[in-house]
Amino acid sequence: MKDRFGFDWTGVQGTLPWRKPHLSRRVWFRHLAAAVGGYTLLPVRPMETIARGATPIAKANYCIFILLNGGASHIDTFDLKQGPWLPAAFQPATFDGVVFPRGLMPRISEHMDSVALVRSVRSWAAVHELARNWLQLGRNPVSSTARIAPHIGSVASLELTRPGQILPAFMALNTGDNIPGPGYLTPEHAPFFVSPGGGGLGNTAHRDGAPAFERRFDLLLKLDAEERASAGLGAAVREMHQFNAAARNLMYNPDIDRIFTFAAAERTRYGNTAFGNACITAKNLIQSGLGTRFVMINIGGWDNHAGIYAGPFNAGNANSLSRQFDTGLGTLIGDLKAANLLDQTLIFCMGEFGRTIGQPNATAGRDHFLQQAALFAGAGIRGPKAIGSTDDRGALTAEPGWKRERDIRAEDLEATLYSALGIDWTTVRRDDPLGRGFEYVPGAASQDLYGPVHELWG
Repeated sequence: MKDRFGFDWTGVQGTLPWRKPHLSRRVWFRHLAAAVGGYTLLPVRPMETIARGATPIAKANYCIFILLNGGASHIDTFDLKQGPWLPAAFQPATFDGVVFPRGLMPRISEHMDSVALVRSVRSWAAVHELARNWLQLGRNPVSSTARIAPHIGSVASLELTRPGQILPAFMALNTGDNIPGPGYLTPEHAPFFVSPGGGGLGNTAHRDGAPAFERRFDLLLKLDAEERASAGLGAAVREMHQFNAAARNLMYNPDIDRIFTFAAAERTRYGNTAFGNACITAKNLIQSGLGTRFVMINIGGWDNHAGIYAGPFNAGNANSLSRQFDTGLGTLIGDLKAANLLDQTLIFCMGEFGRTIGQPNATAGRDHFLQQAALFAGAGIRGPKAIGSTDDRGALTAEPGWKRERDIRAEDLEATLYSALGIDWTTVRRDDPLGRGFEYVPGAASQDLYGPVHELWG
């Protein structure tokens, strides 16, 4: 069976992680080697060439991308607007001229010296899946090149993976199926999915114990030795061996256990929530230095068409969604700062779009809206800082606040993450199956349509 690119997937379909972006870790371990073997049987692609023309700002070694899935209300968070609808418990406060809801997000408020709020962002679409994928791919998800486009984290993996590292460069925490895969890139750059609970990394121990596992793994090595050393299919077998060895490094490994195992007191400090557990894991991944460079975290529940101030934006309820977000992120920023890792780490928080402005709707909620805002922290950012501003209602950008003098788009944010990580956002690869040349940021190299928001550091 051939796909739209003319590739024959017979016997391979269902094994490649980038064809099934939400594979469990168990399936990942079981099929990764087969995936690579199938990949080598695809038609040979042209030799890769890369065109570069920009100088990245290179402020970060790591990136944590927190997706506020559902579209958080921008006028209640990162572009706070005060009106008769706003609960008194939000306690708006001004930090060097930057207004922020201190009562709703008290932990983050403690670290405004490391925070920049970008308020001139505008989504291309007000449809969840379309806008969400646009943000993660940095391009229109229904465009021709988007069919093969990798997640931003997969590009970071391609650029930043180093020989001998233990962990995948791209880790995805609590994302479910709200995340694209590695597109046409090889399976090693797929997101590695984990829903951490503090009890360790699952599927890293054998049911019959370590001695039995070691005997069977050694037998596999002996059986494959001749094929690994031979020509022809030996290349595919060697690649399978490499991926088996990478998975083996995660098993019975105390360094891995320390990352994914944390005590009840630590979970409580981060809010004792799924999001808090993901923040702990992100911190541990960065502290470990075992190879992870890009961490994606999902926190859903922001599609608040009804009861927005009674439920998710209830500042008086420590268990409300906004307070969970604040506790997890605020504690993460504080811990990275204490460990001297915050200046090496870019934290980026944003939903797929914003919410309607002014008075809430008839069901006391807010509907989809194109104007939005983002929070950046770390990577040498010196706050409090606001990039751009909107009109009094939060409806439109009044002052872009950056050199391109227009709304900031998903493609610009993609370029910003790449630049911060030392990746040239104008890169064009010549190994794509469409044969058109794959631009990391569409239009950035050929037409200078998009670029990074370096004003975060200026």
